[in-house]
Amino acid sequence: MGAAICARLHAAGANLVIHYRTSNREVRGLTRRLHAARADSVHCVRADLLDADAPSQIVRSALECFGRIDGLINNASSFFATPIGRCSLDAWHDLMTTNLRAPFFLAQAARAELVRRNGVVVNIVDIHAERPLVGHLVYSMAKAGLVAFTRGLAAELGPRVRVNAVAPGAIAWPESGELAKPSVQDEILRRTPLERIGRPDDIAKAVEFFLVGSPYVTGQILAVDGGRSVVM
Repeated sequence: MGAAICARLHAAGANLVIHYRTSNREVRGLTRRLHAARADSVHCVRADLLDADAPSQIVRSALECFGRIDGLINNASSFFATPIGRCSLDAWHDLMTTNLRAPFFLAQAARAELVRRNGVVVNIVDIHAERPLVGHLVYSMAKAGLVAFTRGLAAELGPRVRVNAVAPGAIAWPESGELAKPSVQDEILRRTPLERIGRPDDIAKAVEFFLVGSPYVTGQILAVDGGRSVVM
């Protein structure tokens, strides 16, 4: 989804600062493609969001490169099962930090610049923030916190900054765990009104809408899930 968001926003004319942790090969390939379309329009920052200094490092690098920040998209996420009774403190820390703590401190680090630029924050949450996914309680709790953060930050940073969130449904299946089983995937799609998996660009379009196409919208959560959340 991150690559799709980058490609769509870049095509719309945005300069990008792309954060990554371990996806060096994928990020470099994406950067080459985007630079081929428009030179010197992408800057990459490697950082581990589990590090407390990462948010300020990313924001500082963005300002040093482009001198401004008009939008912040919190898309990075950890996702894995934490059955109750078998959740370690390290697992809690990973899920809560990548899904909730990092977005908070990234927004805090960028706040002054976003206010100066009348900027926009878009958080990528999850439909399971509202209806927790069995076996993934900590992840669901973290995303629920990100929903609350979205609404609260919209109130705190208005009228200068708009803050919204996109809640994906089935866009890309996990590579392991219960949701990687074809039988489970088939059942999910059978109970989804549109009866198909979504595309990463579906999320990218929603992000673009919140960034540039919704000047009177803030504090909202948009489910992009083929209707799944209405029948869960």
